[in-house]
Amino acid sequence: MAEVLVYTSLVCPYCVQAKRLLDSKGVAYEEIRIDLDALRRQEMMDLSGRRTVPQIFINRQSIGGCDDLYALERAGTLDTLLAS
Repeated sequence: MAEVLVYTSLVCPYCVQAKRLLDSKGVAYEEIRIDLDALRRQEMMDLSGRRTVPQIFINRQSIGGCDDLYALERAGTLDTLLAS
């Protein structure tokens, strides 16, 4: 199973949607709440080049945010990424 990392904040509806999709697939992921730790926010921006949440990484590869995650699902490639 893939290593999945999700940077989130508490009040982000897109974070909830992204986690819901991952949960529905039975994917274990590490969630990092950037609203609780400014250093982790900076880490997320350094890794992804983006300031918004969620930022999702599969096997240390940035795949983007919620819309990007759902685009992979619609394209039929998310399961392949998650299985690697």
